[in-house]
This record gives sequence, structure tokens and C-alpha cells, in this order.
Amino acid sequence: MDDPDIIRLFFSRSEQAIAETRSKYGAYCMAIARSILGRPEDCEECLNDVWLKLWHTIPPQQPRCLRAFAGTVTRTRALSICRASHARKRGSGVPELALAELEACIPQRSAEEEAAARALPALLDRFLAGLPKRPRVIFVKRYWYLLPIRQIAAEVGCREGAVRTSLFRTRAQLRAMLEKEGFCV
Repeated sequence: MDDPDIIRLFFSRSEQAIAETRSKYGAYCMAIARSILGRPEDCEECLNDVWLKLWHTIPPQQPRCLRAFAGTVTRTRALSICRASHARKRGSGVPELALAELEACIPQRSAEEEAAARALPALLDRFLAGLPKRPRVIFVKRYWYLLPIRQIAAEVGCREGAVRTSLFRTRAQLRAMLEKEGFCV
């Protein structure tokens, strides 16, 4: 079933919408949850929350790309579960480390900068589109999928040091681009 058909099912409040979404994007969403959470029980909880969230947000929202929308909801929920889990045990896992690395590049938004901050997703898209394939893949694997450096190195076929260097250089390029565009980093 195509995305527009599934979205129509959501709008008609048919429970079949959840079944179709789960069938089409369940493995994709599970991969995202697993990369952040690890534990199968947490991943299952996350996906159950995702299906419920999709049910409550479609409508009124009408996503252009259901895969990306479901992936974003999954990532957000998985990070929320991870933060809650780590707040209890005060551990430092891969998601926190990856987000801390990237935090230095993300501009702080004040009330005056709110309008400019709305332009940030387009700037990030343009930045990523301008990167060569390998650094872009490494960057996305680290900061979207929150994979550990060791796993990225294995998947890309290089040493961990090369991944760290690529991430360092890409973050520096991102910081420079954001500062050039007027964002306070």
C-alpha cells in the first residue's frame, strides 16, 4: 500500500492504518529504536508508543513522506525513553555522547532568534547535500541514527580514527556555515 493510501486510512480513522504502517515501516522504525535503545523490551515499548503517536497526530498533520515522519517520531520517542532511563541510572551511553558532540554546533535560540531558527532545517539540508558521500553517511549514521563510532567504522569500511576525524571536520564545517549564516554557536 502506498503512503497516500495509508494516510487516507489515518484520516478516515481506520485501524488498518496502523497495521499497514507497521507492515511497511516496522523494520525501519525498529532499526532506529534499536540503534538508540538496544534492549528489545525498550524497542517494543517505543514502537507501541510510535504507533499511538501516529494515530493521534495524523490527522491533523498530513506528512508528505510517511517513512520520514514515522522515523522522526520513532527517534524522538526512543531518545525520550533513553533519557528517562539514563536519568535513573546516570549512565553515559552512545546517544548522550553523540548528542553532546553535536551540541557545540547547534545554535542556542532566544525569543528574538525564533524566526531565524525556523530556517535551520533548510540550512542543515543544504549543508548535508553539499558534503561528499562518505562524510555525509558518517555524519548521518552518528547524529541521526546515533550509532557508535566502532559500528560506523565497520559499516563504512575504515578505521575508527578516520571516522572520528571525519566527524570532527564535518562538525567544524557545520559550525562555520552556521556562523556565516548568522547563527550563534
